[in-house]
Amino acid sequence: MGLTMVPCVIDAGHAGGYRVWLRFADGLTGEIDLERELWGPVFVPMKDVAEFVKVRLEPDLGTIVWANGADFAPEFLYDELKSVLAAKSAAE
Repeated sequence: MGLTMVPCVIDAGHAGGYRVWLRFADGLTGEIDLERELWGPVFVPMKDVAEFVKVRLEPDLGTIVWANGADFAPEFLYDELKSVLAAKSAAE
């Protein structure tokens, strides 16, 4: 049984609106829109784009975070980005 590595975000930034640009340790790179994922009490402040833009990389966690402690699991971000890239590739 193989060991599954947890994806690790190594670079990230705000890409406009509710989009973030991500680069993972394995080289997967691209943008995802997180607007539909901003639900639950911890994400209420990020519904204001002025707060969402304050997203930052937290290297110790290997993911993106905000000052109030909100974050997304790197596995979720990785799967979302793979889906976006697959859809884009299929549309071409």
